[in-house]
Amino acid sequence: MIASRSAFSVALTNNRWCLGPALSDIDIAYKHVFLNLGGNYNVQNGIYTAPRSGVYSFAFTVYSDAGSNSLKLQACAMLQVNNKTVSIITDRETSDQEDSASSVLALKLNAGDKVVVVLPEGCYLCDDDQHYNTFTGFLLYSSD
Repeated sequence: MIASRSAFSVALTNNRWCLGPALSDIDIAYKHVFLNLGGNYNVQNGIYTAPRSGVYSFAFTVYSDAGSNSLKLQACAMLQVNNKTVSIITDRETSDQEDSASSVLALKLNAGDKVVVVLPEGCYLCDDDQHYNTFTGFLLYSSD
């Protein structure tokens, strides 16, 4: 039987940690799990696999703290479905010490589709137990 419910909400980490700047595009594996109903989010590789065809809601937020007045920063990320970019968020304001951006969208997916947040080349994220960097998704309704 296919699960009728699927939802997840994750954060980058639960400790002070920075990722980047990326030398090439990399999948972000969010390690702190708030919820993984249905077990469709893989904490090892950061990929959410749609358990059934339907309409899903996804949200992701990125945040970076330069940590030093001399450092430039670029908080940005891409949401990809089956290796195709569907949303890009970015804050490349280099005159301040903190950058953040968010996106929320609804997508029609097929069973088995893979959804992941990617850190683009040159981008940088920092997180701690305040959970500034998050990725959330859930099935709104199935179509199968």
